Amino acid sequence: MIIHADMDAFYASVEIRERPELRNRPVAVGGSAEGRGVIAAASYTARKFGVRSAMPTSTALKRCPDLVLLPVHMSLYAEASRQIHAIFARYTPLIEPLSLDEAFLDVGASERLFGSAVIIARRIKQEVHEELELVVSMGVAPNKFLAKIASDLDKPDGFVEVAVDRVQAFLDPLPVSRLWGVGRVTGATLQKQGIHTIADLRRQPQAALRRWFGKHGQQLWHLAHGIDKRPVVAEHEAKSISHETTFARDIADPETLRAVLLGLTEQVAWRLRRHGKCGRTVQLKLRFDDFRTVTRARSLRDATDATQIIWHTASRLLDRELAQGIPPLRLLGMGVSGFDEGADSRQSDLFASAATEGEAVDRIADDINTRFGGKMLQRARSYHKGR
Repeated sequence: MIIHADMDAFYASVEIRERPELRNRPVAVGGSAEGRGVIAAASYTARKFGVRSAMPTSTALKRCPDLVLLPVHMSLYAEASRQIHAIFARYTPLIEPLSLDEAFLDVGASERLFGSAVIIARRIKQEVHEELELVVSMGVAPNKFLAKIASDLDKPDGFVEVAVDRVQAFLDPLPVSRLWGVGRVTGATLQKQGIHTIADLRRQPQAALRRWFGKHGQQLWHLAHGIDKRPVVAEHEAKSISHETTFARDIADPETLRAVLLGLTEQVAWRLRRHGKCGRTVQLKLRFDDFRTVTRARSLRDATDATQIIWHTASRLLDRELAQGIPPLRLLGMGVSGFDEGADSRQSDLFASAATEGEAVDRIADDINTRFGGKMLQRARSYHKGR
C-alpha cells in the first residue's frame, strides 16, 4: 500500500507555530504588494477570503484587508521538512518527496513490523502533530494516483483510506476534474460529451478517448479505472530531483511566474545538497490548460548544487519562452538531473564569481538550518520580485 502525506498550508502553518498569537487569524506567506510579490502559501482562515497561492499579493490584500503577510523563511520550512521526513523514515526507507511538504511512502514491506498501512499512516500523523505541532493530511491507497486524491479529499487534517476492493466505488462519484490532466479545456470537451463524473468517463470506449485527446485519452482511461503502475522511487535512487506546482487558475504574469520558479528552484537546490548530489542539466516544465506540455533543458559544463547557478539557468529558460508569447500556464516545474555524486563536481569557471558567493550563502544557510532550524537567511528576491 502507498501513503501520500501532504502537509496542510505548510509555510503558513510553520509560521503560525512560531507565532501562536496568529492562530485563527488570516495568515499568508509571500512578497510585498509594493514589490509585485505573490502569495506562496495561505492559512485556511485566509483561504475563506479567497486568498490562494500564486495570487498577486495586491489581490490578496484587496480580498482580505486584515491579512497578516509574512516573508518567506525557506530555511525554516526546510528544517521542518527534514524533521517530517525523519518521522517518515522511522517506518520506511521508500520515501519519494514531491516537495518540502508532500511525499509518497511505500510501506508494503513495513506492515509486518508496524501493522497495516492505515495503522502506520495514523502513527505518522499523530507523531507529526505531537512532535512538530503541524498537521498532515494522509491518503492510503493501492497506488500513487489514488493515494494523492485521497489525501486531498478531506483537508485540512484529513485521513482517507481507499481499500483494494473499493477502488471503483471510491472513484466513480468524483467529478472528472479530479483526474490528473483534466483542466479547463479538457473538462469543457468532456462536459460537451455529457461526461461529468469519473464513472461517466470510465464507461467511454478507449477509442473515443484517444480520438478526443490522443495519448492523453489513454491515460485518462487508465486513471478512471484506478490504474497507476508507477513505483515509489526513493530520492537517493532518483535520476533527477524536481518540483512542480499546478495553479488553481492559469497564470500569464511574468513576474508571478518568475517568483514561483525561484521558490521551486530553492526547494530543488536544497534537496540536492541534502542528498549530496550535483547535477549537470537544468530542466524547465511548462503545461498549458489543454494539457500540452513543453520541456526545455540546458546542460552546464560542470555539475552543481548551487541555488544561484541553477536559478540563473532556469530563469533564462523561462525568459526565453516568455519572450515567444506563450499562453498562460496551468503548471510550472523545474528539476535537475545528470548527477555527479559529491560536492567536488561543481561549476568552476562559468559564472565563477557568482558561484563562489552563492555557494557560500548556501553553505551558511544550510548549516544554520541544520544546527538551529533558524530563519535568518533567505533570498529576498524570492518574495519581493521573483527575480
